[in-house]
Amino acid sequence: MLNRAALKEVRILPGLFRRRMDLNEAYLLELDSTCLLQNFYLEAGIILPGLQIIPDPSTAKMHWGWEAPSCQLRGHFLGHWLSAAASLCVGGNKPELRAKLDHIVSELARCQQLNGGEWIGSIPEKYFAMMKPGRYIWSPQYTMHKTIMGLKDVYDLLGNQTAIDILDHLADWYVRWVDDVQTSDPAAVFSGEQAGMLEVWADLMVLTGKEKYQKLVKAYEGNALFDRLDEGSDALTDDHANASIPVSHGAGRLFEITGDSKWMHRMEAFWKNAVTDRGMFATTASNAGEFWIPPHAHAQYLTGTDQEFCTIYNMVRTAEYLYRWTGDVRYADYIERAIYNGFLAQQNKNTGMPTYFLPMAPGSRKTWGSRTRDFWCCFGTMVQAQTMYPSLIWYTDGTDITVSQYIPSEATVSLDSGKVCLSQSVHMKNYNNQVLFDEHSGGRVSRWSLRFTVRTDMSVPFTLKLRVPAWCDGNPEISLNGDPVQAEIRDGYLLITRVWHKDELDVFFPSAIRFEPLEGAPEMAAAVEGPIVLAALTDHDCGLTVDPDHPEETLLPEIPHTYDVFVWQQSTWRTRHQQPNFRLVPLYDVTDETYTVYLTLNQSKD
Repeated sequence: MLNRAALKEVRILPGLFRRRMDLNEAYLLELDSTCLLQNFYLEAGIILPGLQIIPDPSTAKMHWGWEAPSCQLRGHFLGHWLSAAASLCVGGNKPELRAKLDHIVSELARCQQLNGGEWIGSIPEKYFAMMKPGRYIWSPQYTMHKTIMGLKDVYDLLGNQTAIDILDHLADWYVRWVDDVQTSDPAAVFSGEQAGMLEVWADLMVLTGKEKYQKLVKAYEGNALFDRLDEGSDALTDDHANASIPVSHGAGRLFEITGDSKWMHRMEAFWKNAVTDRGMFATTASNAGEFWIPPHAHAQYLTGTDQEFCTIYNMVRTAEYLYRWTGDVRYADYIERAIYNGFLAQQNKNTGMPTYFLPMAPGSRKTWGSRTRDFWCCFGTMVQAQTMYPSLIWYTDGTDITVSQYIPSEATVSLDSGKVCLSQSVHMKNYNNQVLFDEHSGGRVSRWSLRFTVRTDMSVPFTLKLRVPAWCDGNPEISLNGDPVQAEIRDGYLLITRVWHKDELDVFFPSAIRFEPLEGAPEMAAAVEGPIVLAALTDHDCGLTVDPDHPEETLLPEIPHTYDVFVWQQSTWRTRHQQPNFRLVPLYDVTDETYTVYLTLNQSKD
């Protein structure tokens, strides 16, 4: 089993991913603490400053949308905020954010005391009673899960004792509620979008060792989705995607805690249902209107409500569980594609705001959220997603070091044989105080030309394992300390075994444009370069005449200087010999442009 490098020992270096993380961090800091707490204050009977009477709601200093006091899901966002802020504060170098976080946690403790000492909700306790007779109520367990998750992360990552004390008192409330409904209406435990509860109670069981959390785990582990997975049938079609994916996280955590193979089998069965047997859009998504698309029927679901972002975030978490257990590169390949075509593509590159869905219909446009007026569920998962990169790159089994994702970063990894400091970056050289890519493949410049540096205080023997991406088009080129070397490729990894001390390893993974057919309509395809889905800047499916064996005859790269994240424009193309011609750009770069992902292909063999 692989373990992540310690979060406090990983730093993302300047570049595309650092920029997106910085946008996200600025947003976390920008949001007003009183507004973040507004629904907890109201539930505890605390009057918001100047808001006893609101003469003009449009100017009131409050969060609206799904955070408005009239919304039954109000308060969900703060839990995501806490988790994201805690992740960023690991390592102690974010004093302003840490002070803001500690203040919010202390205010939650105050609210809990005013509520009687146990309940710490942004919603009334009676919402849980409303689930028992089957009356409609919008997801009270989903809302409470976010608060529990956020406080758990604050304790787990930062050691904040107030956070775990709040949870300890809240757990007493939950134990009594579970005892009641298991007698009167057992199905209520699995109502209100409770899917994330199993994982968070399991986490708290391990963190505290307290029996009350074990009892809560037992109450939540009987999810009917597990029964359907055990039967081996299609357990997901037309099911609510984001209500089902967190169930797999609970199975994953219980396998890690108990070692019981049934939980691993359930996790693998979920993946088989969700990905292997279902197929997916080129972006990794497989949902429309928040529901799972039937197997291989994606062509029927090209709409404006494809790819809810929460599903992308949660499927990456599922894949990461499986990757750590198995080291299987197919999970890392999936994560890489989801990062570029979900984490990045659904975050506005200028403002950091999310889009709820990523439309796949021809002539689509992304709809971006506002800073304080929407707060869809995807706001929460987006602020967490942009803190996740450091935990996806560097892994170890104690003996060797594995590189799963190619994101400029540095890390310190402790092996049985000693401590190792590593970094990876796009391979550049200085030129008049600017940076230039080394050139490969006929003068093309590439983001996949990478340099790894290894530094140790003393010579340390280990194998550096580099994932060979599924999209790699040919043999990787490798040099060690300036000299070309051959490396073994096994199970999808380049293996470089040596005694390391002060070394530089250069690796180039060649990539090429390919066309990936749409499930259910193979005459339509998405253009993909490496893991990056390209969007045609056209308002309809205008088709593309292409020689599938030589797509370079149809697509001409655009590589002007930009002096930006990359000094040459990356993954941008324009067509040739088409009527009309158009540009293709990374889907993650599309902001307000109209775009089309899937084009009808007309094959030509001129």
